[in-house]
Amino acid sequence: MSHTREKPDLPVVLLSLVALFSISLLLQNLFSLKHALLFIIGTGLGISLLHAAYGFSGAWRDFIRKRMSRGFRSHIWLIALTSLVFFPIIGGAFSGLQASAALAPIGLSVAIGAFIFGIGMQLGGGCGSGTLFTVGGGHVNMLVTLLFFIIGATTGSVHLNWWLSLPDIGKVSSITSFGWLPALLLQLTLLTILYFLLRKLEQNRHGKVQALIQPAIQQSFLQQLIFGPWPLWWAVISLTVLNLLIMLLAGHAWSITFAFGLWGTKIWSALGGDISSWTYWASGYPARALNNSVLADTTSIINFGIIAGAILAAALAGHFAPEKTITKRLLVISAIGGLCLGYGARLAFGCNIGGLLAGMATGSLHGWLWLVTGFAGAIAGVYLRVWFKLDKPVKA
Repeated sequence: MSHTREKPDLPVVLLSLVALFSISLLLQNLFSLKHALLFIIGTGLGISLLHAAYGFSGAWRDFIRKRMSRGFRSHIWLIALTSLVFFPIIGGAFSGLQASAALAPIGLSVAIGAFIFGIGMQLGGGCGSGTLFTVGGGHVNMLVTLLFFIIGATTGSVHLNWWLSLPDIGKVSSITSFGWLPALLLQLTLLTILYFLLRKLEQNRHGKVQALIQPAIQQSFLQQLIFGPWPLWWAVISLTVLNLLIMLLAGHAWSITFAFGLWGTKIWSALGGDISSWTYWASGYPARALNNSVLADTTSIINFGIIAGAILAAALAGHFAPEKTITKRLLVISAIGGLCLGYGARLAFGCNIGGLLAGMATGSLHGWLWLVTGFAGAIAGVYLRVWFKLDKPVKA
């Protein structure tokens, strides 16, 4: 995404602000102040993601293809900082403050799902969060990715019971197993090792390592904050803080893809489709979410907020300009990528946010499995991009 300084698109900025204010009031009147605040937090996420062009798919591709690790290392910082604030909360260090960990079984469903998602990240052009903020930024092909993301997530929810019949060792929490402080120290140690491994591999390829904190650009702090572009470390800090606010308000970490399956199931049902045999939606929170307004679902309103925030940020940066033309081949590849993203995320109990980040930052060991197998899928996806002629061959 270009970070050339342009004039803000004032009509879109004004329309966005009016829409954000109106939707917030609507959510407060229909549901609660909590819903309005979560929508505003989602808006903050969208602004942060777009202004910093912060995603996983491009950063992982840069490392796989060129051993450039700056973006990937920023993810390690994001996981580490989020773990610092989440582990004591999940571990009960603060009396009266309760939140649930993003626990999922360690097994073939997660491993295969994350691998499929990793492929989808590269073919679809974005991860879970990346798809939302690039849609908000006006990328038309990402609307196709999002549409098929929804279809894939819905289909995955229908098949999930079969996948869960495959071998697994159950849910494992490092916080429950060791206590939150020893578990946190172990997590930070492993992340530190991974961080310096990434640095070493970049050093070996290029003879130097790109700094995570880049030199300041020639504009004031306030100008940069409002109009962008943001350095990566701003995004790391803001995403950590906003994720913490989500946990304090909603009682769980930031997640994305449950909402996509919910939207797809609601649409299919509204079109007259039979969902009576879809057992995933027959009980528990999925059943309650399906029977209520989509605006009652906290994940959905945060997602809507991300898209709205990205529209606002793109307009402020002068970058809101939907493409006028797009090739059929790219549309087909985006559709395939979207299906992989949605289906893989459902099998893996979340995308790079709800599965990887939320899992690791709340002490669920499935998050580490997600990281390993998701990255393996991204490697396969990078080579598929070459096969589809989206990129040049990877140099050894």
